[in-house]
Amino acid sequence: MKYFFDELDYEPLQKFCQLVLDCKGTVFFTGVGKSGFIAQKISMTLVSTGTKSVFLNPTDALHGDIGIVSKEDIMVMFSKSGSTTELLTLIPYARAKGATLVGVSSNAKSKLATETDMHVMLPLERELCPFDLAPVTSTAIQMLFGDTCAVAIMQAKSLTMDQYAMNHPAGRIGKRLILSVKDVMKPLSGLPLAKPDEKLVDALVELSSKGQGSLLIVDDANTLLGVFTDGDLRRSLHEKGGEVLQAPIKDLMSSTPRTTLAEGKAVDAMREMEAGGRPVSFLPVIDEEKKLVGLLTLHGLVNAGL
Repeated sequence: MKYFFDELDYEPLQKFCQLVLDCKGTVFFTGVGKSGFIAQKISMTLVSTGTKSVFLNPTDALHGDIGIVSKEDIMVMFSKSGSTTELLTLIPYARAKGATLVGVSSNAKSKLATETDMHVMLPLERELCPFDLAPVTSTAIQMLFGDTCAVAIMQAKSLTMDQYAMNHPAGRIGKRLILSVKDVMKPLSGLPLAKPDEKLVDALVELSSKGQGSLLIVDDANTLLGVFTDGDLRRSLHEKGGEVLQAPIKDLMSSTPRTTLAEGKAVDAMREMEAGGRPVSFLPVIDEEKKLVGLLTLHGLVNAGL
């Protein structure tokens, strides 16, 4: 790899990145064999980081798929030797479509280098293979070239974490940056609700039947007044005995519960659950007027993949 970095001309890399940045169409990648797999991976990396790109199999391109290529596009051709027959056969037809052609090889005197509009030379001393035959080092430097360019293009576009997450909605990073509280909360219907003047004994059915381990105390306008949990029940019975069952729930509830807004990020609510030295397993979800709209649970966050 030392040979690669010592001999590499960085100017074509810079020009290639600028070409991709200026592209108004699609950046097509193509190659055969191991180089084809690398081209496909680089194309996928560019797509995931916000660049419109597609891998085009050169054989399929010659049998109809080249119809997708236009004059606004770039076609990047990967070949260690620069003499891959399928790519050389494709060149005149891709040129006829008006695409800008870029060759990427380890042979500056190859036909691929001389017949494309731009050539990126990847210096290769020899393959790591003891016979200097199996594509090992050559594919490593192809991957290095592609990933480095992808990162440079990301930076040039000032790609934000939120933009990156939008392309990875199923990944943990994407979920953390995209999902809001309202996406993962339990809706108001079906939540364990109680009125402030309701006796504890009457509220116990609601507490046990809804299976949330808590009661959400609201007024007639659904404004959240407080919460009462299984833990509060045990403490109340321990401190006051059975007579506590006749007390109104407003005398037993916590009137300053932690809450979260429906429009907030789910991951921020998760951090709020873990904050303050006293973790909680749920957060009532309220709107700007402090009206109850749902319930966020730790179990729900875990199920959502956060």
